[in-house]
Amino acid sequence: MGATINKDGVNFALYADNATGVELCLFKNKDDKTESRKIKFTEKTHEIWHMCVPELKSGQLYGFRVSGPFEPQNGHRFNPNKLLLDPYAKAIAGTIDWDDSLYGYQIGSPDEDLSFSETDSAPFVPKSVVIDPSFDWDGDEAPKIPYHQTTIYEAHVKGFTKLCPKIPEEIRGTYSAIGHPETIKYLKELGITAIELMPVHQFVSDSGLKDKGLSNYWGYNTICFFAPDVRYAGNGITGEQVNEFKQMVKNLHKASIEVILDVVYNHTGEGNQLGPTLSFKGIDNAAYYRLTDDDKRYYMDYTGTGNTLNAMLPSVLRYIMDSLRYWILEMHVDGFRFDLAATLARELHEVNRLSAFFDIIHQDPVISQVKLIAEPWDIGEDGYQVGKFPPGWAEWNGKFRDCMRDYWRGADSMLGEFAQRLTGSPDLYQDDNRKPTASINLITAHDGFTLRDLVSYNDKHNDANGEDNNDGESNNRSWNCGAEGDTDDENILQLRGKQQRNLLATLFLSQGVPMLVAGDEFGRTQGGNNNAYCQDNEISWLNWDNIDEDLLAFTQKLIALRKDHPAFRRRRWFQGQPIKGRGLEDIAWFLPEGTEMSDENWNHDFAKSLGVYLNGKGLHYIDPKGEEVFDDNFYMIFNASDQQLDYHMPEKILDRPWTKVLDTSEDKVGEDLTNTSDVIKVNGRSIVLLQQAKE
Repeated sequence: MGATINKDGVNFALYADNATGVELCLFKNKDDKTESRKIKFTEKTHEIWHMCVPELKSGQLYGFRVSGPFEPQNGHRFNPNKLLLDPYAKAIAGTIDWDDSLYGYQIGSPDEDLSFSETDSAPFVPKSVVIDPSFDWDGDEAPKIPYHQTTIYEAHVKGFTKLCPKIPEEIRGTYSAIGHPETIKYLKELGITAIELMPVHQFVSDSGLKDKGLSNYWGYNTICFFAPDVRYAGNGITGEQVNEFKQMVKNLHKASIEVILDVVYNHTGEGNQLGPTLSFKGIDNAAYYRLTDDDKRYYMDYTGTGNTLNAMLPSVLRYIMDSLRYWILEMHVDGFRFDLAATLARELHEVNRLSAFFDIIHQDPVISQVKLIAEPWDIGEDGYQVGKFPPGWAEWNGKFRDCMRDYWRGADSMLGEFAQRLTGSPDLYQDDNRKPTASINLITAHDGFTLRDLVSYNDKHNDANGEDNNDGESNNRSWNCGAEGDTDDENILQLRGKQQRNLLATLFLSQGVPMLVAGDEFGRTQGGNNNAYCQDNEISWLNWDNIDEDLLAFTQKLIALRKDHPAFRRRRWFQGQPIKGRGLEDIAWFLPEGTEMSDENWNHDFAKSLGVYLNGKGLHYIDPKGEEVFDDNFYMIFNASDQQLDYHMPEKILDRPWTKVLDTSEDKVGEDLTNTSDVIKVNGRSIVLLQQAKE
């Protein structure tokens, strides 16, 4: 499929089942307004139009014009006046230049999308590029880091380096900048093992945003699922961006950092019936999209973007699988985070965990071997599917996020749920034979408040988005600690710092896979904007000149502590059973008085404090050498109340000395270690971690 160089020239293949004719349009330059050559396809095998054009080479620019019925009411929107992007194009030379000609119907017509536009769109459509796929990988190998050793770092290609003074100015905001030695040094010192890049597939920036002087910054509006987006290219846009991306991956792999892509296979950038005709809609609308049953003029919309790709159709399933395999085999990425993944599992209208989408991935020898992470919800009916994806999948655990935010802001919440989230959410994943690592734990993500804003704002402040502050989530489970936004009050600032440390410590001491959002480790702010999808500017870009060095050092030490101790990254579930020769469970829960918690204690919504004992002998797994894994014992004390509490150490764990290794009220991790007595003073709104060396 797509354009493939062979010994005879370039072979072109396009799936268009309902089309009556297809033309290949060749261009000499990316800014050409008309094609220099037009060639009709004469061969069609099954639903695929194909031909080989001799003497063409890499760098050739092209597009398609597709003929067929223009019958929107029957789902067909063919219009040969529209130049179309190749869905399988490996590179796109440029971006869309918005114009009325991009629409298959006449803008302003009383019949709207039922009218037919005869205006040529070629001058305003970027061109697909024939590429040479060869690249010197120099023995590149995937790091293949197990989930239980993984720490994910969510970042935006442009925003991460655009303002970074240590990166050469000419490549800031590009793939090259992500693969630059200074970036890699920072990531290694931080301690992360995988960088999860927000969408890098070629995407569409909405015309409505352009009219407001804004743009689609996040990129969740894909138009070509094989092409790395040209906006992040620093070395050229006629295919050079492919090798630039590969070099980035190669450099990260050399540093043992995995690359995970945030992918958006649930919809495309063509919108609803009033959207532009850029690719799929003009190639074969009914063969790619989910249309309404009673009137195929309209699109099913489970994503809030206007359309939904029809993953029930074999052609679309093949397209998605081909794309995934391409990014694994040709671009060497290590995994995917699927945006609004519940949409891909919908058969008819219900979310079906046994859908063809999951079946195909499960049996695929390539795709099934990489990290597969679901955003387990969409906006459709019964769209919230946390804990319901099949084995082999990890999930963004929205319940972890909500529970931990509520706990630390002092909301009424049950300690029972806190315990579930802290231990890997067994209530969500254990019954399906999944492991604690099925839970991708997060406090923040790209959508929502940053960590600093979470403790600085009660309300969203999205006025810059041009929607009268009506966009974005209103229920953020945030607490401003006493003042809205910026303040000079030292007590409030100290409390905010402590709350950030509490949330970070909770994230990295919990079972599961932690995900940190870029900049949260040093106090990045978006000024209270919790939906900065359209802010390609200083609101979203990381400000490297305003770093909270103390918070950064705290986070680095916290990640290192987790890395050094398998007690915080278990491969198996806690069993709550005594360990042989010790008489203590692998995990035990205690009240401040030092007595074990009863069933009644778990259901008190006013309880804010508890102690958690982790038995280093209760990990229940062996290392690659076949030896059983042990760790030190740990005692975690969580105090979300605003009062200092005296914690009495349980008598049965006082056989050997304990050492304090973390105190969020003192901004210390693993330094100034002190031996403890049998009564620990725990400041209000803080975490204390005690360590007992192995016997």
